[in-house]
Amino acid sequence: MGSNFSKMKKQAKALQEQFSKMQEDLKKIEEIGSSGSGLVQITLDGEKNMKKVSISPDCVDPEDVEALQDLIQAAYKDATDKVDEKASASQGGMGLNLPF
Repeated sequence: MGSNFSKMKKQAKALQEQFSKMQEDLKKIEEIGSSGSGLVQITLDGEKNMKKVSISPDCVDPEDVEALQDLIQAAYKDATDKVDEKASASQGGMGLNLPF
């Protein structure tokens, strides 16, 4: 039993190291989501923290704030989808299915 336990500890340590590396790699990811043919762009990091928002003056209409809100939501969804896709690809080698 001792050698099996030792082997399991080594495997757990290796998995923990891989997981730590994956978390560091996720922090380096930056994805840009856009909507309205690029009128609104949102940049997120791999942890889905918003890094930048860009709104073209062409889509700012004080009479139609709802349209701008919709464009922002769509750009954010596009960015989160891209981050999720990249995160899934980066964890694929570990055989994990972690929610990001």
